[in-house]
Amino acid sequence: MTRINLHKPVKLIVMLCVLYFGLSTANAQNGKPKFKVIAFYTGREDKAHISFMHEAHKWFAKMAAENNFAYDSTKNWGNMNAEFLKNYQVVLFLDTRPEDPAQRAAFQKYMENGGGWLGFHFAAFALTPSGVPANWDWYHNTFLGSGQYVSNIWRPSAAILDVDQNHPATKDMPKTFKTSPNEWYRWEFDLRKNPDIRILCSIDSASFPLGTGPKQSEIWHSGYYPVVWTNKNYKMIYFNMGHNDMDYEHKYDNTDKTLSYTFSSPMEAKLILDALMWVGGSPKSQ
Repeated sequence: MTRINLHKPVKLIVMLCVLYFGLSTANAQNGKPKFKVIAFYTGREDKAHISFMHEAHKWFAKMAAENNFAYDSTKNWGNMNAEFLKNYQVVLFLDTRPEDPAQRAAFQKYMENGGGWLGFHFAAFALTPSGVPANWDWYHNTFLGSGQYVSNIWRPSAAILDVDQNHPATKDMPKTFKTSPNEWYRWEFDLRKNPDIRILCSIDSASFPLGTGPKQSEIWHSGYYPVVWTNKNYKMIYFNMGHNDMDYEHKYDNTDKTLSYTFSSPMEAKLILDALMWVGGSPKSQ
């Protein structure tokens, strides 16, 4: 009787499977990213904002590797021009905004032509008089809709957020979730009255009192405070998050110790990632 070696076909099949999956993995790793992200930042003065900036660079780079998008960053705001921006589908403002008129015009054109944007915390700040005056009407009044900064809580505190789950960027979020500590802002305009603005997250009443002072004006006991929103006319989402808690009691010792991290809240991190994937992949805003 002739014996048939069954091991050879089995080995051949295994080898072919290994080769197939190896090639598939290589193709996925070497394939074209879903979209490209460029983060603009300044990284000076406020240590809490700088802490967030460093944290954000690491986190976005990690998410890019895991979710097949490309992440670059620059502190050269001179790159805010049409030739540079055409290489990217999403722009991030991690801590500030452009100040040069030509850069502002380039960003407005980029957004009006369908570009995507995520902005964080101080990127929406404007106050006249201050070092960041309210001198960009389209950005603060039309695009963001919030107008000038009015006040904030202190000290940075965690909040419970109420979520609008009927938007592509928030549809997989729970109805409420707890954030990492943050310095929350109050704005000049009531965003609920702006038909172009859709509020995605606001401070839930379970958060009150929010803040510890020492000034009583820095503690919120009631009121409505939107903290994440989108403008229906653009592919954009603004997050008021982006101010980590620092060791302020020893600030003169130059310890620069970070006491909390924005992305340490799993649901907060998920919200930002889901928002980025929506902005990067959506043909238009909703």
